[in-house]
Amino acid sequence: MTQIKTSLGNSARKKYHHGDLASELLRAAEAELSENGIESFSLRAVAKRAGVSHGAPAHHFTDVRGLLTALTAIGYERFVRAQNHRQQLAKSDPKSQLVASGLGYIDFAMQNPALFRLMFSSEKPDRSNERLAISARSAFDKLVTDAQNIHDADPYHDPIAMMDVMATWALVHGLADLMISGRMEQPMGFTQMAQLERDAAFTDIILRVIPDNADS
Repeated sequence: MTQIKTSLGNSARKKYHHGDLASELLRAAEAELSENGIESFSLRAVAKRAGVSHGAPAHHFTDVRGLLTALTAIGYERFVRAQNHRQQLAKSDPKSQLVASGLGYIDFAMQNPALFRLMFSSEKPDRSNERLAISARSAFDKLVTDAQNIHDADPYHDPIAMMDVMATWALVHGLADLMISGRMEQPMGFTQMAQLERDAAFTDIILRVIPDNADS
């Protein structure tokens, strides 16, 4: 069936391929979240933005929590892809790969601040949802694996190695959160830097929590 592309105002005539409406609603939900924040987020606002009936979001996601849960799960999947992208561009040694993963973490936060806060700071999503739980665990497992490659110890079985994971996570997450809140601008002026300069500064900071004797 051919999709008919119309303006949002022509919602009555808007058609979707089978299964596309859920994806369209998720895109609208992310745009609504980004532009207006979590406090005013509603199914009605998402439906209006997507140009569909008010009942369409509830049909696919049941309620606001269901929609935000699905969006959060997708966020974690994109989050991991952002880290993988950085790693594909980096050197293959464990230290460079861990730093690149951290840079991808910060990239995602800077490019998706509202979604990042939903994923890590909001109580709105249903954390017991299977897809969300799997995607969030995959993101954490990636951090553990990258750290394990550095320390040659399984953090899930070595408490000291897990402390190293927590230190790395706390640092990178803190950098990401400080960047999107604007708290780092006055002391560092990151937004005035070219990307290569900013990456070099972030790399230097991240390396401060990686032991000097880590494999390289």
